[in-house]
Amino acid sequence: MSIASAVLAGLIFLAGVAMFQDHLLYYPERASVEEMQVVSRGLAAWPTVSDFRGLLAEPDVPARATVIVFHGNAGHAGHRDYYAEALAPLGLRVLLAEYPAYGPRAGSLGETSLVADAERTISLARELYRGPLLIIGESLGAGVAAAVSARQRDAVAGVLLVTPWDKLENVARHHYPLLPVRSLLRDRYDSVTNLVSFGRPVFVAVAERDRIIPAHFGQALEAALAPPKRLSIIAGADHNDWLLRVDDHWWQAAIDFLLAGEAGRSPG
Repeated sequence: MSIASAVLAGLIFLAGVAMFQDHLLYYPERASVEEMQVVSRGLAAWPTVSDFRGLLAEPDVPARATVIVFHGNAGHAGHRDYYAEALAPLGLRVLLAEYPAYGPRAGSLGETSLVADAERTISLARELYRGPLLIIGESLGAGVAAAVSARQRDAVAGVLLVTPWDKLENVARHHYPLLPVRSLLRDRYDSVTNLVSFGRPVFVAVAERDRIIPAHFGQALEAALAPPKRLSIIAGADHNDWLLRVDDHWWQAAIDFLLAGEAGRSPG
């Protein structure tokens, strides 16, 4: 192969990577609202079936706060009912937000689309519910959560980030060390820049043996943030089994930390 041919082949390959990066980052699963409710064992469509933006779980007592969960890159929100199981018993209203192009929702993939949509979800939740608002993001959702919390700082009481990165670019370079990641990457999800001056409680949970987003990326994020912050290293956990390695006390401690500055406010 000539040098010119090799260069051309390389350029075509890089163009292909740039063009199809959405398929490397996003793995949406399509489903109807009814199918999502079945998977989530009966959670309510929110705010309505016709204007679906997620699934809702109400606690058995008056909610002391509302939690919006932004999930990881695969499946759909109905697969994350474990957040409702863990948090509703703590007196929290739990909203499992759905992304554009996931589940039954229309829209496009990408950081701009997902973060703008997350802002609208937060705005609607603030219209409907009183009391503190907490944001949880897992994996890709941690990038979304960091970005939207920075934009909606005055509306957000605290943020829990599970298996997060500091910058998507660093994770991409870890997995594809031979590619010019900075030039190719369209979506940045720069959580360090987004949260560096956030000034609200941030609880960072990393999986000790994470092979998808190695723990040091989450640790770097936590180290870059100003207080109040807390780091939890989930011992022995990989990216997808961390849930099996935390208990009710862990969830209680995380929520208590995030709500510590909200004591005295009435429930919503």
